[in-house]
Amino acid sequence: MKNTYLFLFFLGAICAGHSQQKFKITYEQLKEYEGLYEYQNNTTLQIAASPKDTILYAIINESKYALTPSEKDTFLNTSNEKVTFVRDKTSILNGYTTDGKTFKLINKKVIFPKEMWYPRLNVPKDYVYLYQQPKKENDGLITGSIDNTGLDKALLGEMMRKIVNGSYPNVHSILIIKDGKLVFEEYFYEYNKTKLHEMRSATKSFVSALTGIAIDKGYIKSKKETVLSYFPGYTFKNLNEDKRQITIENLLTNQSGLDCDVSNPKSAGDETSMNSSDDWVQFTLDLPMIDVPGGKGMYCSGNPITLGKIIEKASKMPLADFAKETLFKELGIKNFKWNFKPDASSAETFCQVYLNSRDMAKLGLLYLNKGVWNSKQLISKEWIKESLTKHTEIQGVNYGYLWWLKYLEVDGIKYYGAAAQGNGGQKIYIWEQQNMITVITGGNYNSQSSSDELIQKYILKAFNKK
Repeated sequence: MKNTYLFLFFLGAICAGHSQQKFKITYEQLKEYEGLYEYQNNTTLQIAASPKDTILYAIINESKYALTPSEKDTFLNTSNEKVTFVRDKTSILNGYTTDGKTFKLINKKVIFPKEMWYPRLNVPKDYVYLYQQPKKENDGLITGSIDNTGLDKALLGEMMRKIVNGSYPNVHSILIIKDGKLVFEEYFYEYNKTKLHEMRSATKSFVSALTGIAIDKGYIKSKKETVLSYFPGYTFKNLNEDKRQITIENLLTNQSGLDCDVSNPKSAGDETSMNSSDDWVQFTLDLPMIDVPGGKGMYCSGNPITLGKIIEKASKMPLADFAKETLFKELGIKNFKWNFKPDASSAETFCQVYLNSRDMAKLGLLYLNKGVWNSKQLISKEWIKESLTKHTEIQGVNYGYLWWLKYLEVDGIKYYGAAAQGNGGQKIYIWEQQNMITVITGGNYNSQSSSDELIQKYILKAFNKK
């Protein structure tokens, strides 16, 4: 398990010790390593040098992971595992090695746009944000002005200034829907209103919505159906009566009882092992039981993966097609990517959905409106209510049906919301009392995201009692 983890060296957090580097290297020297390289599972990655911070990054599916220089041609991951670039007999760089494996350089001539390194290009030092109402597009969202919404233009202006000057790095977009209208929409780096973005674990809340639709439409009879009944052709390890009693609802609440808990490094169901397995459902349901179904809440990506496969079996449709026909088409979501293949081929993409920020906001607005979109009930009101009701606690936070039920505190005032959230800073927040949706996307993978802080300081703060 350890070797597998170290082999995935690019999936580490951004190193905190850049300022303490012993080996110095210039931007021009870093550029020599740029290019397209082989990666594991017959995939590729890019290596790019940032002119902004003079750091070398590995880029996997647009996610950037920093590498720290150690010595000539050698970089370290956060576990201090060496990643060494190799050269031919003429000293021409032609690949890299890590954990005893060598990966070749495929293409040296890769162009990295300048926009990917800077929140905004050509910004003056005395930058002042000028608010502009979002433009109406033919995508089903109504736009409006921020005036008379309770939001504070001055606070939002300060937020924009700090994002643009780099005080909050790797924020890709911020959107606010207030009283049913998109009133704030800003993008940074190379992102815009049409560009698809990784959802990471925010995908789980979409799986929750699709589970509700599958039940509403009768594909799945009940949330109380047992999970194993959908896999009659499988033979599972560690089979006992508790495992036979795991229900669809237990997967939704992350209370399956399986030995799968992202907060426990000793858990048998760690994501790295699952990702490299040939069948993620088999891997998940093979795990030993460490609690009864409906017991302790444990954050486990295998649970929603198994739900996705159940929806496919029940509907006899690929999950992406089911999403398109029953949800996305109704919401006006035309451009998305969802390759739901729960096996080793998805080790770098995690079976996640890719959406643009506007389409992310639609899921929040649908739930805020109790499942209604354009006067049509897409998801039953009862399912929405159950999804956003506390069923357990995970890592000290209330949890519904693959939705986080949390509050953000601003100067002693607690604002209660429901969140779909994913690694890197992906957030879809539903603020029922404020009749508001906030969406933030970001690239702070495996490191502290600023998303919640931005919402606290510059959005929710406007609603504090004077």
